[in-house]
Amino acid sequence: MLKNFRTFDLAVQLYRGCEQVQAKSHLKDQLLRASLSIVLNTSEGSAKPTAKDRRRFYGIALGSCREVQALLMLLKQDALFQLSDQVGGCLYKLTHSS
Repeated sequence: MLKNFRTFDLAVQLYRGCEQVQAKSHLKDQLLRASLSIVLNTSEGSAKPTAKDRRRFYGIALGSCREVQALLMLLKQDALFQLSDQVGGCLYKLTHSS
């Protein structure tokens, strides 16, 4: 299933890191929802039967990743931003694969 799926593993790691961020409740809520969206859309996309369907879900995950990155910049979470950049790179490759 999701075993040995590097992008998914990094997304889970990012979500767990976001859980540890201290922020005002509205920012923390948005950060957690967006980072969870990365995990869930990556997972769901991996189960789709066609490349077009997979790319669609990976594209949604990439959009959520950019949202997480904006929040991490605002919250000055440089280490997590670096991780989110890795996740974004992986998702970008997945959305542009054949």
